[in-house]
Amino acid sequence: MNITTIGRGSIGGTLARLWTAAGHQVTTLGREGGDASSADVVLLAVRHADIPAALAGVTGLEGKTVIEASNRLDGEAPHEGHASNAEYVKAVLGGPTAKAFNLNFGKLLEGAAEAPSRPDNIWVGDDATRAVVEQLTHDAGLQPRHGGPLDRAGTQEAFAAMYMAIVKDADAGLLYYRFAPPQGI
Repeated sequence: MNITTIGRGSIGGTLARLWTAAGHQVTTLGREGGDASSADVVLLAVRHADIPAALAGVTGLEGKTVIEASNRLDGEAPHEGHASNAEYVKAVLGGPTAKAFNLNFGKLLEGAAEAPSRPDNIWVGDDATRAVVEQLTHDAGLQPRHGGPLDRAGTQEAFAAMYMAIVKDADAGLLYYRFAPPQGI
């Protein structure tokens, strides 16, 4: 798969390395922007406030499949009245869109495949994104967990604040999350 990541930080940079190791062709773009016209899929992994500028700085995005991986921090309003960052991205670009990888810590992603049980990656999105999101989730060492259509992306972003509170309360550092079937309990 030909992937372009917009964002080279903890999430974008780490996923780019993992996907390259899994055999994908990955182009990483940063603040300088660039061209994504050859991409099969685009990962948008920038801060909430930087999304409009990031989209404006990259050509060849219209109609592309996009995986949006940001979160709104406490007090940040949605872009232009959209309920989530992912819905804003879909409105701007018009292609199939998913919300994924926003509930994972970049520092933990490289060790996910070696965890005793695969950590999860909750995602929501358009049906047309399912195969891509689930393949890239597996290739990053995670287990995909589909949470429904794209209109649930705002709920997923809101969950990030609760997840951060759980991490802080656990006093154990960063955490993976996992949903497990009741077998063996």
